Amino acid sequence: MALKVLIVDDELLARSRLRTLLGDCTDPHAEVVGEASNAVQAMEQIRRLPCDLVLLDIHMPGVDGMALAATLRELAVRPMVVFVTAHAEHAVHAFELEAADYLTKPVRLERLQQALQKVQRLRAASEAGAADDTGAGECLIIQERGRSERVALADVIYLKAELKYITVRTAEKEHIYDGALSDLEQKYAHLFVRVHRNALVARRRVRAVEKHNDPVDGEGWTVRLDGVDERLAVSRRQLAAVREALMT
Repeated sequence: MALKVLIVDDELLARSRLRTLLGDCTDPHAEVVGEASNAVQAMEQIRRLPCDLVLLDIHMPGVDGMALAATLRELAVRPMVVFVTAHAEHAVHAFELEAADYLTKPVRLERLQQALQKVQRLRAASEAGAADDTGAGECLIIQERGRSERVALADVIYLKAELKYITVRTAEKEHIYDGALSDLEQKYAHLFVRVHRNALVARRRVRAVEKHNDPVDGEGWTVRLDGVDERLAVSRRQLAAVREALMT
């Protein structure tokens, strides 16, 4: 089935070019269900005629694209967002808003087709069933102080290697687990993503990837997670994988 697309851009020529490119997309096909020149028009159309995807410009008069994307996140049934802009410096903020992709103008057909394919994959994964992605029914057996305790993987926010043990962090407490981080990564790759050589985080808990300036180590990246205030370091090697988790 074709993806239902809303084009939002204050420039008529930009909207026209996107409409033409979308008409040439074949895998998947795209159906333009509407156009809007500002955020107010866009919200009116989304409420009246739901769509699968919003191709969204950032710099527009009045409410800009970033603010509109933040509003869309609050909807019970929300479309995915792909930003289309001439300003590449906004990419980090765009992914913090859970954008599926980020295209720079002038948009090429091949790159637009790739973005549509990513949206299609994300939608298919979402529709496949949340139960398979939350770790429902799966658990770790924690041996602590002479007793055994089940910790549901759905409750685990991150796993961090500390010396020869692993810290298992939930919203309520920390547990100590005797095992290898690499074994957990291999077994539960559908639930956790590696952010650093010593840490895995729950994919569904990833909320933002942020720049960080350390007085000793210099500029780097951290990940913000639901359920805890602390930030975990993200290695440059793992940055792309963590951003991918942010969008799924």
